Amino acid sequence: MSESPFPWSGFALALATAVGLVALGLPPLPILLMLFVWAGSLWLVGSTPPPPAPTNGNGGISRDMMGDLVEHSETPVIVTEAGRVIIANLASRRLLGSHILGQDVRMALRQPEAVSLLESDEDGAAVVRGLARRKDIWRINRKNLDGGLSIVEFVNKTAEADISRAHTDFVANASHELRTPLASILGYVETLREDVDNFDPKIGDKFLATIQREGRRLQDLVSDLMSLSRIEAEKHDLPSDALDFGRLVERAARDAAGDRVERLDIEAHGQFTVCGDEQQLEQLVRNLVDNGLKYGDEDKMVTVRLQPQGDKRVVLSVQDRGDGIAPEHLPHLTRRFYRTDPGRSRASGGTGLGLAIVKHIVERHRGKLAIESALGEGTRVKVTLPLDC
Repeated sequence: MSESPFPWSGFALALATAVGLVALGLPPLPILLMLFVWAGSLWLVGSTPPPPAPTNGNGGISRDMMGDLVEHSETPVIVTEAGRVIIANLASRRLLGSHILGQDVRMALRQPEAVSLLESDEDGAAVVRGLARRKDIWRINRKNLDGGLSIVEFVNKTAEADISRAHTDFVANASHELRTPLASILGYVETLREDVDNFDPKIGDKFLATIQREGRRLQDLVSDLMSLSRIEAEKHDLPSDALDFGRLVERAARDAAGDRVERLDIEAHGQFTVCGDEQQLEQLVRNLVDNGLKYGDEDKMVTVRLQPQGDKRVVLSVQDRGDGIAPEHLPHLTRRFYRTDPGRSRASGGTGLGLAIVKHIVERHRGKLAIESALGEGTRVKVTLPLDC
């Protein structure tokens, strides 16, 4: 602290107060001590505080310290000085390459929107595409610092854009799938009403059967959409019920087969307890068995097997012996509304959501889904689940 004049006026007041207390008959020693403390506090209050320490214009943070602070951030960050990159954290080096250090930032990015932002003298943001990969979308935020420095942050918006695009595609596909049976129902109803008195009963019965079939298809589609929505809402909640998987598979498979049960060949090689959601696992089995019976040859068996995989996993496989699926379709089978043969799928009553539902159920149960197929030989779907809880 710097020197300052002693506050004599305050000390005079303290001294007068002490004399008055002595005159009142109080012990002089405590009063003297109190006077001493009072005088010291007056001196401290009157002192001038030291001037602030000089800074380098960035809050006292050196370049090395700034580099250490951002080095392990998951967000790519670079710091520039006079248009050149002087700091690039690990994430930015992975994104743009280690060679960007010391490089002109415009050459490092080579994006017109980014270059326009970085050449301006103001803070701002820009959205660029194809920064690292062709379909990438990044938001670049620039903030000017003192001393001619700028900090540039890269925020990856690719996943957000993909989710938005997926939602848009889903709504479009769902609308199309719902509109098709509705158009059929309305068309037949309008035809029936045009000449209801003179309509041939046989043709009318045929029309009504079509209306009923399309209505059930619409009902199945709405039911599958609701199931998919529920499964996605619960995807982060691990199931906790211990289930006898062999008994569940046999019950659900026979339920899915109905009057086609003679085409089922079910066999379990052991007893298996899994931790799962009973309703969802039953839906998984029903979907797989129903697909096998629909798309397999009508005079051939659909094989359902339960087998151990090591000591900690069980494999459920459902195999049909139908036409099989071309290799180019296999990676897309679990997409919503994806069909290898739209006409055949709709004719068989499929909604296009069965395998999408299976995939989400498997993911919630920490399992793995694999689909194998060969043209002319049929298709086998394998679901691997962990045993116990």
